Amino acid sequence: MASILTVLPPNSYNFLARRTCVVCGFAVTLAGGNFDKTLDLQVGETKVYFYDFSKDINTVCKINSGVDCITNTTILDISRRLIVFVPGYKCFIKRDIEELVRQTYKTIPDIYLIIIDHSAYTYETKEKLRSYERSVLYSFYIGNALGKFLADFNRYGYPSKNIHCIGHSLGAHILGYAGERYNVETSENVWRITGLDPAGPCFANASKEEQLRSGNAGFVDVYHCNAGQLGTTNAIGDADIFFNKEGKIQPGCKGLSDEDLAKCYHKACVLYWTISVLRSHFYQAVACPSYDAYIAGSCTTNTTPIGHLTVAVKGIFYVTTESKHATDQL
Repeated sequence: MASILTVLPPNSYNFLARRTCVVCGFAVTLAGGNFDKTLDLQVGETKVYFYDFSKDINTVCKINSGVDCITNTTILDISRRLIVFVPGYKCFIKRDIEELVRQTYKTIPDIYLIIIDHSAYTYETKEKLRSYERSVLYSFYIGNALGKFLADFNRYGYPSKNIHCIGHSLGAHILGYAGERYNVETSENVWRITGLDPAGPCFANASKEEQLRSGNAGFVDVYHCNAGQLGTTNAIGDADIFFNKEGKIQPGCKGLSDEDLAKCYHKACVLYWTISVLRSHFYQAVACPSYDAYIAGSCTTNTTPIGHLTVAVKGIFYVTTESKHATDQL
């Protein structure tokens, strides 16, 4: 098998070591969050970045008028897959995670890509604890606006079966709210929501209504890379895939402080996802009821490729990446 470095955008694997787009170490101690849905908080400054790579179109719109803005720019081909990426806390459009996603999907035919920039409400201030708590509070309102935005696409004629939403960390739970709102607006579900290490702090101990979960889309697949720290330990999807060491520790994240180590693990799920986009059968997952049974070799008969082209499988899965994985070279 060719080295994974040959299928990634240049230098993309380096972003795991950078201090961007993840919850700071303080947040892992937060047990609960403020999920008040009665405040009518406004999130109109949330930005939608729309990409049609085949026509070299890059349009920036505000979320409340996003569909009108996009359709005034181009005529949409509703047979294409619409990929919507929602990043996590402290992210904005010029950060490494967004660039990795953009460069990855640039190579995929017959898709549109949308990246959501919610940094006006979720970026870190000098008061780190309060800024994360603020981001948790705003997650419902951002998700609600995103659900309405996607419903506007549906009213334009875009079929639900062609909408795939992908969220990292806080972004995964934002998509849970978005999926709910989309269903209220259209009486349908978006085709798929993928959660990449959904945030654990504030969410893991909250009620299930505050978390991304099975039922928020036709198919919900969840990938775990830092379970129990920055990511949730909860199995919340139709399929939950745990990468390496019960989804807690990722190879290659070495020589870092405890805080940066957790960030590196947390971001690895984005890297694994982009690899699966470019190499669809690269990761083979094993269905197994527990990690102990998996490492004992009791569940080796039921494997499936997971990631970008995953079919609607259900259950708990475990993956061990190659010993010569890209992250080993960090």
